[in-house]
Amino acid sequence: MTTIAPQRVVRLHYVLKNALGEVLDDSRGRDTPLEYLHGHDNIVSGLERALDGQAVGAELNVTLMPAEAYGLRQEELVQEVSRGAFPVDDLAPGMRFQTQGDAGPQIVTVVEVGPERVTIDTNHPLAGGRLSYRLEVLSVREASRAELAKGHPLDEGVDHTQVEDRKQP
Repeated sequence: MTTIAPQRVVRLHYVLKNALGEVLDDSRGRDTPLEYLHGHDNIVSGLERALDGQAVGAELNVTLMPAEAYGLRQEELVQEVSRGAFPVDDLAPGMRFQTQGDAGPQIVTVVEVGPERVTIDTNHPLAGGRLSYRLEVLSVREASRAELAKGHPLDEGVDHTQVEDRKQP
């Protein structure tokens, strides 16, 4: 029986809840299982550790503290920027935008809107929270050469010659 280990593609259903028990996401409700490449930082570290060694059909409940999930909130990541930095004129607190940060794409949440300046929070929206997952492992398979080169699962039939190898210098 194939178990979850590095270099394997895992397909699973999950329900994610916050510390109050509110459902934040439900892959089964969307009829869209999560597929990720184990050992390549495609999911949060605590969840990957909990899934390591599990087999198809496994069902588990995992509770993660902030450090194992999206990290602790960092107040220095709340900052003011020019209102002109946004692609829309009608800004409101709670709006989210994806921007390019130093470490790649990041979500920016609008906290406060002034006439000239906007206060934003670049912490991950789930940073600082305890998260609970209910997981069901649907399938585990060896990753293809193309998936290993790219670092994540690819659509069926994609050949390694069709992707750029991110591991080459």
